[in-house]
Amino acid sequence: MTELPELPLDQVRTLLAVVDEGTFDAAAAALHVTPSAVSQRVKALEQRTGRVLLVRTKPVRPTGSGEVVVRFARQLARLEREAHAELGMTGSGEPTKLSIAVNADSLATWFLPALTRVPPELRLCFELCREDEDHTAALLREGVVMAAVTSSPDPVAGCSVRALGRMRYLPAASPGFAERWLGRGTEASLRDLIAEAPVVVFDRNDDFQDDFVRALRAGPGASALRHFMPTSEGFVDAVVAGMGWGMVPEAQAEPLLRAGRLVDLAPDRGVDVPLFWQQWKLDFPALAAVAEAVAAVAAEALAPGPGLDS
Repeated sequence: MTELPELPLDQVRTLLAVVDEGTFDAAAAALHVTPSAVSQRVKALEQRTGRVLLVRTKPVRPTGSGEVVVRFARQLARLEREAHAELGMTGSGEPTKLSIAVNADSLATWFLPALTRVPPELRLCFELCREDEDHTAALLREGVVMAAVTSSPDPVAGCSVRALGRMRYLPAASPGFAERWLGRGTEASLRDLIAEAPVVVFDRNDDFQDDFVRALRAGPGASALRHFMPTSEGFVDAVVAGMGWGMVPEAQAEPLLRAGRLVDLAPDRGVDVPLFWQQWKLDFPALAAVAEAVAAVAAEALAPGPGLDS
């Protein structure tokens, strides 16, 4: 049987340090070695694997093969810490860091209450990476996070996936904005006028508003007159202020609709986004506890979605 080449642990740890720190020099400082030693270890690992593992940009990025090694390095570090703890080789009560990718709207509405349900005796330190739900799975693939709230039901390699539910969004605007820009409030007037009305979007990856307009009428999407508001709260505030219309999470929209500060532009055209929880397949009790807390709160806060566990 052909013997597989070993992946030396010092080289694997060095690659992870370079990815986490962003540069060879910063990784050298974190590891207390010279930049030359870091470069030599990474080159040796690339020679051993026969793959280019890093894109030498600033900050550096792992290649597809590099992502595999980075995932391995993080899982190895997790197992090593657990072994040290069981052997009594670490300080008692040392907290555990858990990195999770989550979209801004979930973070602003239902996700944080889930973390408060995690038993405090687990002593977890959460490191949350905010990213659009269409892109959080990429952070799992890159090994940046151990779990993610994502819109993809397709599991990342080495991960399990479970359905959380559906997050509903409503096309909304302030009453004054709707009267000025969108006419009589009928679907016909909305279809005719919405493509020219100012719009609020989250960032340049956000095509949610464009997709809504394309569902109403043929064309390129929402207006070129758009305001970028890269926080969930700022997005809603901008819509309430009358800067433009936007797709607002129902949980944030409902109290504003009741107060008359927002109007639903198309009451029968809310859009549901399915959300899923993906996590590394590890026998890691703390991660399992977080997954259960997230699933429980999602069941209370989100509309039911298709069942899926793998």
